[in-house]
Amino acid sequence: MIGLWDTTGNEVVKALSAERRSAGGVTSGLALTLVVVVDEKRVREAEAAATIAAAAHPCRILIVVRSDITRDVNRLDAEIVVGGRLGPCEAVVMRMYGRLALHAESVVMPLLAPDSPVVTWWHSEPPEHISNDFLGVVADRRITDAAQAADPIQALRQRAADYAPGDTDLAWTRITPWRTLVTGAFDTLEAKVVGATVVAPERDPTAALMRGWLGARLHITPMPEPTTEFPRMRAVELHCENGDTIRLTREDGMALFSRTGQHDRQLPLVRRPLGDELAEELRRLDPDQIYAEALGNLSGVSDLDERPPTRVHVWSDPALAAAASEGHG
Repeated sequence: MIGLWDTTGNEVVKALSAERRSAGGVTSGLALTLVVVVDEKRVREAEAAATIAAAAHPCRILIVVRSDITRDVNRLDAEIVVGGRLGPCEAVVMRMYGRLALHAESVVMPLLAPDSPVVTWWHSEPPEHISNDFLGVVADRRITDAAQAADPIQALRQRAADYAPGDTDLAWTRITPWRTLVTGAFDTLEAKVVGATVVAPERDPTAALMRGWLGARLHITPMPEPTTEFPRMRAVELHCENGDTIRLTREDGMALFSRTGQHDRQLPLVRRPLGDELAEELRRLDPDQIYAEALGNLSGVSDLDERPPTRVHVWSDPALAAAASEGHG
């Protein structure tokens, strides 16, 4: 590992090249560049998740930590790791202080792996408008996490309002096992599904996207059944035209599959670590049309997948916004 304190972007580029030569690394095998935007308190979580994802998808990891962005100071500290604690890939952890943090792209852009896609992941509260963050504008795929927001359901609605093809959210990734089980239930289902119920806490974004997905695919209006007994989505119930009911209930890493007239069965439903969820999203770099349909159904916004896939950077200065707010106060 190389540590550079109060350094410059050029010095970081030179040090990465030197460390790569020393470790015998090459960039030709890199599948992508993963840019991680994270708060200081979650850096270790982000590093651990990115390391797991990079094991499945060789990439250059660029972790950006922004601090004191409203202060009129500029400082860059960087750690460069090749084949170290962040796995076999190349990684740079950059802590940017003051006004430099608003121009993170000036440091990040020269570090992007050549001729490879860019994925930006915010392991923090999602930005209200991705176009305000240049690190999102330059990305081919953009990964947010509505669960990190103060109001996760409103965050999903904002993701719909701000959507561009290539966006996704880890709340969507977390229901992949649920969607797999629900889809499997249709293998032996002959009756038409005319209704659905999703049992979950009111503020669970995974449940909201599950309702959006069921509504978009089955052309029904799934009903929420709020619960305070469980911290996350508890059950999905399908109501058939012939009166039959199919229910999947989460129970200690398993799902209890119940169907009218049949014996109950236990099916695997393991909660995956964050790194596995991230790795799933790195498997595809094309727009996720099914996610767009689910998000659109949830929010009532149609034709999300028909929007332009590219964004134009819109400059936003938090310092000016804070000053304006204080002036009005």
